[in-house]
Amino acid sequence: MKKYIKELIPYLVIILTVVLIRTYIVTPVQVSGSSMYPTLKNGEILVLKKYDTGYNRFDIVVLNYNGDKLIKRVIGLPGETIKYKNNKLYINGKRIKENFTKNTDTSDFDMSELFQGSYKIPKDNYFVMGDNRNNSTDSRIIGSINKKNIKGKIVKFSFRKFKNIK
Repeated sequence: MKKYIKELIPYLVIILTVVLIRTYIVTPVQVSGSSMYPTLKNGEILVLKKYDTGYNRFDIVVLNYNGDKLIKRVIGLPGETIKYKNNKLYINGKRIKENFTKNTDTSDFDMSELFQGSYKIPKDNYFVMGDNRNNSTDSRIIGSINKKNIKGKIVKFSFRKFKNIK
């Protein structure tokens, strides 16, 4: 029996290590839908960094919303105001260039209109949007996202690149 347990220990260590890594460090995530197109494509498998909780503008994050995992881009940070006018992003009244999307057709909006007079993103909250602005359930619809609902950042790395390797 001792020999059996000794042989089992390395396997248990491997299983425990994998579980800890997936729980606290990184895990694979699959893109579902076209809300981040053309940056991310449906079915693409990405790596989610769970340990990095410092979110910056234009980071791509995974969040929980009503039991679903959504992949979106951080547009606004806590305390900021967001406005789109003529397909241009304004944060706190200053124009910010978005270089990640080629065909941005974003309907005009102002946060004060979206959230009945609330002009600033609340503390510990983020304003997120999909890159495919005409096909995205994002902060324009669901409101700002609390930091506790963000599961981590997407690593700029995709397994899609390895599909054609023989």
